[in-house]
Amino acid sequence: MINDFGQIALVSIISHLVFISLSWWALQAIRLEKLLRPNHVFQARLLYILLAIFIGSSVSNFFLDYLQWSQQLPLILQ
Repeated sequence: MINDFGQIALVSIISHLVFISLSWWALQAIRLEKLLRPNHVFQARLLYILLAIFIGSSVSNFFLDYLQWSQQLPLILQ
């Protein structure tokens, strides 16, 4: 049972990192510089990082919930 918690934790960490990285990569296609004030590079980078974390974590949580639900679905038939 403790091994299961370790495996779930590892899958969760990897999932969050992968989806945050994918979000960061996808956000690079958006030109937010035109919406931000000039010479505010640090704030723009921080905004990109926070958006990537927010979007990536949300997608990862959805993925992990879906994975958990799909594993619990066979329990309906018991």
